[in-house]
This record gives sequence, C-alpha cells and structure tokens, in this order.
Amino acid sequence: MSQPLPTAEQDGIFEKLKETLQEAARCEEKQVQLLAEQNELARQRTETTHNLLQYSSATARFTEDQTAMARERTSLTRAQTRLSTRSTELAQIRTDLARERTAQAAQRTEVAVFRTELARERTSLAVNRTKLAHQRNTMAAERTSLSHRRTELARLRNELAEVRTRWAVMRTRLSLQRTHLARGRTFLALTRTGLAILVLGLALLRYFGLSPWSVFDAALALLGIAMIIQGGKGYRASTRMDKRCQEILAADPAFTDLT
Repeated sequence: MSQPLPTAEQDGIFEKLKETLQEAARCEEKQVQLLAEQNELARQRTETTHNLLQYSSATARFTEDQTAMARERTSLTRAQTRLSTRSTELAQIRTDLARERTAQAAQRTEVAVFRTELARERTSLAVNRTKLAHQRNTMAAERTSLSHRRTELARLRNELAEVRTRWAVMRTRLSLQRTHLARGRTFLALTRTGLAILVLGLALLRYFGLSPWSVFDAALALLGIAMIIQGGKGYRASTRMDKRCQEILAADPAFTDLT
C-alpha cells in the first residue's frame, strides 16, 4: 500500500498532467494539420506524376518537402510515443491515487467501525449508569425507611424513658409512703410500749401500794403516758403524711394506669 501523497505534490502532478494533456491536444491538432497537408501533397504528387516531365524540378522540391514532412511526422510520432508514455505514467499515478483513496476509504470504514464500537460501549455504560442510579435510589429508599425506623425507635425509647421516669417517681413516692408507714408502725410500737409500761407501773402501784418504790412506779406510769402521747402524735403525723402520699399517688397517671 503506497503512502498518500501530500497535497502540494498532488497539485503539482495535476498541473503536469494538465500541461501534458494540453500538449497532446496541440500535437493532435498539428498532426491533423500535417495529415491535411500530406493529403494535399499527395494530390499534388499525383498531379506532378501526370506532369512529371514538366514539373521535375517541382517534384524534387515536393520530394524534399515530403521528406521534411516525413521527418516532422517521425518527430510527431516520437512525441506521440512520449505522450503515450506520459499518459501511461499518469494512468499509473491515477491508479496509485485510486489505491490510496481505497486505502483511505478502508481506514474510514475502520474508524466508523471503531466509532460504532465506542457508541455501543457508551450505550452499555449508560445502561450500567442507569442500573447504578436505580440501585442508588433503592438504597436511598432503604436508608429513608431505616431513618424512619430509627425515628420510631427513638420515639419508643423516649416513651420508655418517660415511663421509666414515671416509674422511678412512683417508686420514690411509694418508698416515701413506705417510710411514713414504717414511721407509723414505729410510733404504734412506741405507743404499745408506753401502754405496757403504764400498765406495769399501775400494776406495781396496785400490788405494792404506797412504799418507797411508789416513786419509781409513778415514774414508770408517767413514762408510759409520755410514750403513749408521743406515739399518738407521731402516728397521727404519719397518718396525715400517708394520706397525702395516697392523694399524690391517686393523682399520678402512671399509678392510675397501674391500679
């Protein structure tokens, strides 16, 4: 495969080809003229043949002219041969140009095939990109659902925290009520102990009567009375606090739901 000629060389070759064709046209015109002249000379030679005796000198001159014309014809034939050779060379150049054009057409075809392959690859990449976009949308939807689920879990956690807080408050209040009840039991025990000491002091006074130990018995009775009074006051205060705790617990929604 010959390498493509540069544009300047192609222009030069076309200019030479044009000049050669013009020269060949001129030569053909001259050859036509020479043929016409040859025919005229032949006619004149025929006439001179009939008048050979009269025009011998003219025949010799015509012969010399014919010889000159034959030489010119020979030179024209040589020029025509050269033109034929040049035409053959131009035909070879034209053939080379056609081959180069065919090679360029093959290269264009290869480029078109390569461009088609690139278009197919671009199409496949676009399809893959579309699939990735769908996957991204699916993952975004999953992420959104997970976000909603996380929000719901956070809301449930907050609700559980609120419930736990209410339970803690209720437990604190129940502990406070239990403490007041324990204090009430303590004061009841104090009252019971005071009653026992009072009964013991009165029993000693009744049993022994007035004696030096009567002061101790009276002290025991007074101590029992004081313990009964103190236990009664403490139990009364504990009862009030217990009622207040019950009112607070009754007003608590968590305790209401529990009951």
